[in-house]
Amino acid sequence: MKLAVPDMISNSYFPAQAAVELGFFRDVGLEVELQMIAPVEAAYQAMRDGAVDFVGGSAHSALAAYPEWEGVKLICAQGQGMYWFLVMHKDFGAQRGGLDVVKGRRIGAAPWVGLGLRRLLIEAGIDLDRDNVTIAPVPGVPGTINFGVSAAKALEERKIDGFWANGMGTEVAVRRGIGTVLLDVRRGDGPKPAFNYTMASIATSDALIERSPDVAAAAVRAIVKTHAALKQNVARATEVGNTLFPPSEAALIAELIRRDLPYYDATISEDFVAGMNRFARDIGILKGHVPYEQVVATQFRDLWTS
Repeated sequence: MKLAVPDMISNSYFPAQAAVELGFFRDVGLEVELQMIAPVEAAYQAMRDGAVDFVGGSAHSALAAYPEWEGVKLICAQGQGMYWFLVMHKDFGAQRGGLDVVKGRRIGAAPWVGLGLRRLLIEAGIDLDRDNVTIAPVPGVPGTINFGVSAAKALEERKIDGFWANGMGTEVAVRRGIGTVLLDVRRGDGPKPAFNYTMASIATSDALIERSPDVAAAAVRAIVKTHAALKQNVARATEVGNTLFPPSEAALIAELIRRDLPYYDATISEDFVAGMNRFARDIGILKGHVPYEQVVATQFRDLWTS
């Protein structure tokens, strides 16, 4: 079986990566191959086309390939909350939460990832047109194995004024002294509804669930086991990093995962789905009021806390 993630050298989808590399999929009877497919909408399209079986990506991005949530289900969370950071170049002297600094700036973001920032800024009172805020992909970055690290390099080269990306890219930018964290939504920055715009989830097709519900259930158990193992010994993250990451990023990953552990919960709540769908309607990628049961494979809920 194949599991696609849209970012490889990152903490964003680390539970999915670790479930493969630490053998937790194998422990539940699944042979799963990790595959990087970027950007995230391409990963969901690959699942729709039958090229992969699972996607470990941003939950809302399933709508890129499955309009109105037809044909897909979220089976568990990799972590709670929208997990990207807004980082601005240090020269702007940005203060945490001070959004006026984005006015007149160019901010790098992958297309479906950038939707979260776009809505967040609007909800915070920024008029993107009037305030001349540009949110766009970084030239040459889409399709790389880590958007965040590449965006940090683009920030250093002043190709962009800021970026909206994962924790690894954020950490690299901060440690190099080139970036300042403006927003960390998971930890309370920005409008409160933004927390539920999206999450890192595991999704699969309705067809797979109908054909092999035991396989989907096993995948949920593998993620739950991975959460538990990392909470028990976060140093195991370095084992995965040493296999998948360059040495510099492998040295950072255990600390990033330590910070993420409070959000490691496989639950997908009704409140989350309501918030995500509201966000999706606001930005025009969802038309209807789709019920929770159409978005989430509720038959696996008992496994989220086992």
